[in-house]
Amino acid sequence: MSRFGDGGFYLLLGISLALFEAEDGQRFFLTGLTAFAIELPLYLVLKNLIKRDRPCDRFDHFDAFIVPSDKFSFPSGHAAAAFVFATLISHFYPSLSYLSFGLAAMIGSARVMLGVHYPTDIVAGAVLGLASATVALNLYGVI
Repeated sequence: MSRFGDGGFYLLLGISLALFEAEDGQRFFLTGLTAFAIELPLYLVLKNLIKRDRPCDRFDHFDAFIVPSDKFSFPSGHAAAAFVFATLISHFYPSLSYLSFGLAAMIGSARVMLGVHYPTDIVAGAVLGLASATVALNLYGVI
């Protein structure tokens, strides 16, 4: 589940919608690019400013099940991206709201279970993702 949130799926689905979904596909894609352009720099600044050790690095005899992509845990980039995507899906395709937010929650939970994040990392990532997507939706006048 964690790998599902690595980002390739978001890009593939966004491009597919832009190419093949005539009603909202291009607006979804452009709004998504804007949301990620907001989320990613904020995520990097927060992560490198706060510098919270990952659980697998902080506690003795506690190993992660995967090798984290970087050193710090707060906020969770996987959760932030998943909640950006879930928010956009929820807005453009409301019938998929429960599914998209359920998947985002599972991606975040998987990161905790794998030993690379604390629950508060996931909450912070979710807030960052929701806020970034909401700003992008407002910039495009979609909401």
